Amino acid sequence: MPSRKVSDSDPRTVLAQLTAGAGRAARITHTEHLPPRIGRHADWPEQIRSEVVAAVRESGIERLWAHQARAAEHALRGESVVIATGTASGKSLSYLIPTLSTLLDGPDAPAGSGRLSGAPGVTQARGGRGATALYLAPTKALAADQRRAVTELAAPLGTSVRPAVFDGDTPVEEREWVRLFANYVLTNPDMLHRGILPAHARWASFLRALRYVVIDECHTYRGVFGSHVAQIVRRLRRVCARYGSDPVFLLASATAADPGEAATRLTGLPVSEVTEDSSPRGELVFALWEPPLTELAGERGAPVRRTATAEAAELLTDLAVQGVRTVAFVRSRRGAELISLIAQDRLAAVDRGLSSRVAAYRGGYLPEERRALERRLHTGDLLGLAATNALELGVDVSGLDAVLITGYPGTRASVWQQAGRAGRTGEGALAVLVARDDPLDTYLVHHPDSLFRTPVESTVLDPDNPYVLAPHLCAAAAELPLTEADSSLFGAGFPDLLSQLEERGLLRRRGASWYWTRKERATDLADIRGSGGTPVQVVEAGTGRLLGTVDAASAHSTVHDGAVHLHQGRTYVVQRLDLEDSAALVEEADPPWTTMARDTTAVSVLETEAQVPWGEARLCYGTVEVTNQVVSYLRRRLITGEVLGETKLDLPPRTLRTRAVWWTVTEDQLDAARVGPEILPGALHAAEHAAIGLLPLFATCDRWDIGGVSIALHPDTLLPSVFVYDGQPGGAGFAERAFHTARDWLTATRDAIAACECEAGCPSCIQSPKCGNGNDPLHKRGAVRLLTQLLASAG
Repeated sequence: MPSRKVSDSDPRTVLAQLTAGAGRAARITHTEHLPPRIGRHADWPEQIRSEVVAAVRESGIERLWAHQARAAEHALRGESVVIATGTASGKSLSYLIPTLSTLLDGPDAPAGSGRLSGAPGVTQARGGRGATALYLAPTKALAADQRRAVTELAAPLGTSVRPAVFDGDTPVEEREWVRLFANYVLTNPDMLHRGILPAHARWASFLRALRYVVIDECHTYRGVFGSHVAQIVRRLRRVCARYGSDPVFLLASATAADPGEAATRLTGLPVSEVTEDSSPRGELVFALWEPPLTELAGERGAPVRRTATAEAAELLTDLAVQGVRTVAFVRSRRGAELISLIAQDRLAAVDRGLSSRVAAYRGGYLPEERRALERRLHTGDLLGLAATNALELGVDVSGLDAVLITGYPGTRASVWQQAGRAGRTGEGALAVLVARDDPLDTYLVHHPDSLFRTPVESTVLDPDNPYVLAPHLCAAAAELPLTEADSSLFGAGFPDLLSQLEERGLLRRRGASWYWTRKERATDLADIRGSGGTPVQVVEAGTGRLLGTVDAASAHSTVHDGAVHLHQGRTYVVQRLDLEDSAALVEEADPPWTTMARDTTAVSVLETEAQVPWGEARLCYGTVEVTNQVVSYLRRRLITGEVLGETKLDLPPRTLRTRAVWWTVTEDQLDAARVGPEILPGALHAAEHAAIGLLPLFATCDRWDIGGVSIALHPDTLLPSVFVYDGQPGGAGFAERAFHTARDWLTATRDAIAACECEAGCPSCIQSPKCGNGNDPLHKRGAVRLLTQLLASAG
């Protein structure tokens, strides 16, 4: 039958129709109604040049929202500022209007306007070049989209504003023009690290005139990657000072806890924050949806739920039939394609004309193809889009009628960013979070306050991590010799690391300065998006074509022999992982399963840096050495998640020095909890799995960013112990966050296990998909009693 458009896409009516099928209503565990919000305008800051005001008005925007004006005023006063408001709230305009206004000023004008010559943080441009600005985006796609947006907005301003992208895709013949003539350069942290800072002398005129540095989507800079970017920003500030400039930093973030504090850690500067969103919003109906149990039995006979992928595909089909424009977010590219294919097949059975109106968004699209996709969405020609979470960045898909979030995306900030894609100005919208079969998703759909009454997470990063700082000190020394004065920029660990780098022959001291004197490029020491080691090249065996790379730390678990590997919409199977040559040979295939590696882990305590007594128990934080070995992999059926088999692997162990949080319990506590020796290993193991699953609710990490170990008698603590550690060298800040939020974190862990309706444990509570011991032993009730006893004396 032809699609029928729901009247005004009323979200309550849409949800009622989704739940009309047999058993559908029971899948909704909670519905939240967020009321509409009326927008509040503000006057244009008087320092904004009239030409910029006219250009913005020509684009259809007559007045600013109050939060845009506030952020712009901070910038014009020479104060670094972060704006952290909702999706589609116009954050980009808040940094563009002061930036464009400054670019129009003459070469001797300070940021903002000539009336602000005394503004703090602003210095005079020298030479004949006018003011410049630098824009940093986490992805190339976002930088390219922003260049198009700036070009369109600034068109009435003529050649006074010259935006240009400078990244790895910029043709060599264009790069010199960008360096010499562009005054709004859009790039990414990788290019700043490898291409601009090492060649700062060639960028001298640009850096000397640099007034603003825009850091967009700054909430994505978390963990080890965020710590690397923080050091790159400090190196940028150091090089700018060499040329006499002191740029103001303008940061844009999704809604986040303490955005000013996170921005200060990222930049090393005091940063003001603007968090009150004054843009209008229609009503948002937000449903939490739990797929039903199936008749299939999983590992050790555990009940298995229908996969979130299959459920989302069915919902996308129903929404398309209703004529509701929808995007379904899913974590993997393969998942996006599966949702699209299933929905297309189902729609073809209803109306052949509908199947072409659902598509998948995957990597490798050209800018023109992305633009065509947007146009089809905005005109209503495309009714449904299945996309990876990366679509949060880089493509404008706001203004839809509904959003399906296929599995918790890792942070509450991401939930709200994805949900914010739904809703055209003043109209209602629907968002549905479809739970996966894992502890965190199950907990959230049964504890809605954790989503709707809890602030979004703080952005966790640790710029002082010595494994991050050391290579950036080498890069900084290669750019300009280091001196003791740089300690204020690089932190308290600077002197000790300088001595270590000198001892290792990486830096050489001459007088009061330290120099990089080696032939290699110092920037090659820092793998800013990985965690060290030579990346493994993924090579097509039949042609020798290089498909891409995988960082060394994850190669054992992602490109082992037999692994299913996805690349730009195509599926490959790894024939052989060659560790000596750092290469994985693959062949294109289309198996009806996915693979998931399993590993075993041992932990040694190197240093206890903090501990808190919880009665007789101890909660600790410190440095550990982790020995990890991938031992096998599971094959799981694509649609159902059913385990088809396990295959052993022969891979060498890997060691990692990192940070961990751990807790110990005594025999008296075990007696009080009625956890005897026969069930102790299973109770500890179950508590460990569930704790790892719930930690992303308290720290901005993914469960794959962390690991854990439980043991009935640990050789270092001499007590029953559970460890949860960061998966990156030197730590990423996640374990430290866990230590400081341990009471809430472990309370949520206990409640999640206790609330699960299964009898002895399942993927929704205590089973882990990556457990190298085959989820054995596990004792669900013992874990609940153990955690209850531990928390009874928690401080």
